[in-house]
Amino acid sequence: MQSLESKLNYKFNNIKLLKNALTHSSYANEVRNGLTSNERLEFLGDSILSIIVSEYIYKHYPNMPEGELTRLRSSLVCEKALCGFSRELNLGKYLLLGKGEDKGGGRERDSILADAFEAVLAAIYLDGGMEVARRHVMNFVLRELKNTHEDDTFKDYKTLLQEIIQRNPEESVTYILTDEKGPDHDKTFTVEVHLNSNVIGKGSGSSKKRAEQMAAMQALKLMGKEV
Repeated sequence: MQSLESKLNYKFNNIKLLKNALTHSSYANEVRNGLTSNERLEFLGDSILSIIVSEYIYKHYPNMPEGELTRLRSSLVCEKALCGFSRELNLGKYLLLGKGEDKGGGRERDSILADAFEAVLAAIYLDGGMEVARRHVMNFVLRELKNTHEDDTFKDYKTLLQEIIQRNPEESVTYILTDEKGPDHDKTFTVEVHLNSNVIGKGSGSSKKRAEQMAAMQALKLMGKEV
């Protein structure tokens, strides 16, 4: 367990919570010595993960509509993402599985690994509180957000706006960075989009590119376009 605690960068006060988080139902049912599976922790971890991610994207994407916030959150907490986080921690190595499940490749099964990540998150929350749980989650989610979803999750609002503006050759748009705050690993950028000298949109995001897209989206909405 010490090697896993090292990977988690967290020392448990109650190590039984971590053991419970790693106990699959197949093992609990097979051993039958009072052990409970990680299913209840997984249930709790799912809710904790959702609120942490929801809060982050709500604060860092202030101009993003509800539908896109939901889509972004879903992409960050889906089974594919969670089992990827779990594999980074090599959680499969530490799982307590029944003999049949183990022989059947349970240590590499996506659903088991995703559930284990949520269960471990719940264990960290119960042992150390929400701030510790948040740091654990965001260590993975920030990289997932910046490396994968910044570029390909959303519509290309800048191109849509440019296509509209080009209909009038005398008009031009420019994007101006107006604010940049936060530490290097977690910056928030704010950008204005100008039509000639007039501000027609403003947006924020965790990269300049994303902030420009959000500014273009706001401009399109002000023009009465559906986005």
